[in-house]
Amino acid sequence: MLDLARQLDEVLGTLEAVEAPAALIGGLALAAHGVVRATLDVDFLIDAEAAARLHERLLQQGHECLYRSEDAGNYVRGPERLDFLYAHRPIARKLLAGSEVRKLLGREVRVIGVEGLIAFKLQALCNDPRRTQDLEDIRALLRTHHASVDRVALKGYFELFSRMDLHDELLPD
Repeated sequence: MLDLARQLDEVLGTLEAVEAPAALIGGLALAAHGVVRATLDVDFLIDAEAAARLHERLLQQGHECLYRSEDAGNYVRGPERLDFLYAHRPIARKLLAGSEVRKLLGREVRVIGVEGLIAFKLQALCNDPRRTQDLEDIRALLRTHHASVDRVALKGYFELFSRMDLHDELLPD
């Protein structure tokens, strides 16, 4: 049976051991921002300079690498899945640096901010429009944080991904 709290503890320990600056993204990050939905994996944004160290440590721990590129890595061990995005572009590095410590599953963990999480969800949706859950996650984050989101930052992300049509639908003036 999948135990996300135990898995989160282990990956946090691994990230600390390899000195990888990291922030939670994905389904668990949604929960840290008040949007709860089922998730079966743990997703992190990490400093790209730590990717090779993390890769080696995960292999030593018995994880199988499903995919690895300069931008991302996906690992599995039994029912556990870990997904990492590597921050090497200025925008991703800025989002990582601006992450905040939040309480999640009884522990403190760095979590990407709401606007950054929306940006990553938007990128995933643009990369694969069949990922309708990402659009639903964006909608849920906007419903929950409508009054407090940085609309200028969000507009910049929608412009970056050439999705002003979606911006205008989700964030009308």
